[in-house]
This record gives sequence, structure tokens and C-alpha cells, in this order.
Amino acid sequence: MSDSNVSPTTRIGSVVRSSTMTKTIKQYDMADDATRRRIFWLLQRLTSFSLWKRKREAFAIFANEYENAVKTWPEDDPERVHADHLPTIFEILASYDRGLTELARGYRFVWQCGEPLEYAIDRYNYLNAYFFPHQDYWERGAQFAAYPPKIDALAKLLHASEYQMENAPLEPSSLNNDLAQLRSVGLLLSPGAYDNTFYTLPYPVFPANLPEVPEPVGPVIKSGHKVPCDGIWEPVTVRRSKLLGVVPVGNRSLHNNGCFNYFIRDIRAPNLRDDETRTPVKTHWRLLWEDKRYADGIVPDESEYFLDPPSAPASDRDPVAQVRTSDICPVTGDWQTDEYGGKVLRVEAGAAMPDMLVRDNLGELKVHWVTWRLVKRA
Repeated sequence: MSDSNVSPTTRIGSVVRSSTMTKTIKQYDMADDATRRRIFWLLQRLTSFSLWKRKREAFAIFANEYENAVKTWPEDDPERVHADHLPTIFEILASYDRGLTELARGYRFVWQCGEPLEYAIDRYNYLNAYFFPHQDYWERGAQFAAYPPKIDALAKLLHASEYQMENAPLEPSSLNNDLAQLRSVGLLLSPGAYDNTFYTLPYPVFPANLPEVPEPVGPVIKSGHKVPCDGIWEPVTVRRSKLLGVVPVGNRSLHNNGCFNYFIRDIRAPNLRDDETRTPVKTHWRLLWEDKRYADGIVPDESEYFLDPPSAPASDRDPVAQVRTSDICPVTGDWQTDEYGGKVLRVEAGAAMPDMLVRDNLGELKVHWVTWRLVKRA
């Protein structure tokens, strides 16, 4: 049966929801020192020259393989790659080269709208969305079934250049109500945020000793005001004591109001979003750290941003028994079923194993219980 007729039970965030059990998504507290250190370090990593250089190197490998595939793919293969993507691929490479030249000298305007590194991300998103627009695997700008093996091999090379929340330093869009790029801590810390249905981005490896978040000493600005310098900013609420509950008196106090964000100079400070009403709200932002890296033309050692994951203990390498729909998942990882066309899903330990929805000959979706086997640990 074609994989296009099969869909897993709905996934929400980092949680697999089945008809028998749900699991609560973990909440993160920005008042927690460990959380603050991790977000601060991740934002420095995402805006480092070394990360964007790695992105360019990985994309160049993909570009070379894709061009070679276009030249050598059998012409009678109905599932051949599209030569029309080559101009976009070369545009992305050229944008990386222009952007990295500027970033290496400390010029971060390259992330503003229309500038080289923002343009590279914009074109990458287009390429990823329309990578293989074949009716059996793709519809309306979205992949709905696993690609054929040869196409999937190229897609894996494409995704090797992608990092979770790589859009963190990009200029907020007026088309999105000028909302901050990073509106949830979970977008960086939740393992489920790295799962993109048909591929999973690597979760970062943190160093043993994360640096402290510096004490804020910089300016405080409001949403809509021009950002005076590149750096990491914290959303805050401003409070002042009031005489008789009316007249503000005394010094103001600032309290965290959400997740840190990275801003580049001269953009307008963005809004946050109210979680209940889903509407944009203005806030204040205070500078935590001004980014002055590379202004002297020197890129320091940034290898701590790319540590290898620790070797798995012997117990983690032991085989894991197969499980059925509604069983509790014993190990976080990629699980595969070979029934009804096959499917691979990321499932978190402790969640219920999902069922499969399969269209019958009349086009109606039917629920089927299936057997799952672990193919890759998280």
C-alpha cells in the first residue's frame, strides 16, 4: 500500500498523542539559572562565525552531490531530481560566501532582511519546501510521505546544513506582527523541537561548565524602538511602587518576561505574543550582552560549540524489544513500523506508541495497531 495513504497519530510538540494516552510537554522556567545559561550559550552559538561557516561547508557538499545527481540521473526515471533547483542552490552558496566575509569582520547586518545570510536562509527554506514536488510524496509545499531512498539521501545532505532556530538572529518580520524570533524556551531546549517529522536535527552537546549570564548593565528599550547594538536581550516587565496606588515613586524594578533573544543593531525591537489571546504585546528589552566578536578580524577557537556526544554506555547499546500500539515507549528514539507501507517516527520514552491511520479502498481512514521497532536511539 502506498505510504501516502498512511498517517501516524497526531503529534503535538515533543509529545506523541495516541487514543489511549497523552504526555505533558515540559515547561521551562527563565528564572532558573541553568535554563538561563543554556539559552544564553545557545544564542551565542547560533550567532557564531563557526556555526555559519559549518552551514556553508555542509551546504557545499550537498550542492556538489545534487549537481552530480542532475548530470547522472537516468532520464527515464520518473522520480528524478529537478535541475531547476540548481540556480537556487548556487544563489545560496554565493550568499553564504558574501555573508561570511562580512561576519568574519564583525558586521552582523548580514542577518537583516534582504542581506546575504538572511537571503540564504530564505532560499534554503524555499528549496526545502519544494525539494521533491512529486505527487506521491508532496502536496502544497509540504512533504507528506518518506522520499524514495535516492532522493532521501540527497535530502539528508541538505538537512546537514540546518540548525534548530538558525533564524534566531534574523530581523523580525512585519508580516508576522513584528514578533520576536524566539518566543519559547522549548524551541531551543525541548528535544521534540528538533524533530521535523521526516528528519531530526542534532541536539546540541553542552560543555560541562556553562558560563554565567552576565549582570545586565546596558540600556532598556521598548518594542518598536531602534536597537542600539548587536547582542542578547532579555524581555522584562517594568514595575515601580506607587504612592496610594496611583503615583509612581522610587526606583523601578525589572522582572523577566520571557525568553532571551538576539538582536542586530538598527532593527526595531520586536513584540512578544500573549499565550492566551495569541495576540502581539509590547514589552521592554534590556541588554544582557553586547556582541563585539570578530570586530578585530580574528575568529577565536569556537570548538566548544561543536562537542561530540558522549559515548553511549553498554546498556544503551543493548537491543530493545519490539512494542505494539498503546505500549509505553521504553527508549527515546526513532521507531519504525514495516506495516501498511512503513513509517518512521520519533517517540519519547514514557509516551504511548502510536497507531496508524490507513485509507481503505473507499478512501476512509481506519485505525490499525502496529508493531514498532527501535532503529535509532536519541
